[in-house]
Amino acid sequence: MKKDQHVVPHAGQWAVKGEKNERATKVVETQAEAIEIARRIAINQQSEVVIHRPNGKIRDKNSYGNDDFPPEG
Repeated sequence: MKKDQHVVPHAGQWAVKGEKNERATKVVETQAEAIEIARRIAINQQSEVVIHRPNGKIRDKNSYGNDDFPPEG
């Protein structure tokens, strides 16, 4: 099942959560660590990584699946 992976702040740390999941897949110390874990999951599931800022707002998105708007080149 393809679920976008969200990197979100979590009690002073960072969590990777599948979209619409209440529980975190993994909680780690740094955002960079969480992004790498989310990226590996997204590559495996051909989904997207959504990276949030400490305030919860979306900072960036990376697609690892069927991108509706693939880069030209």
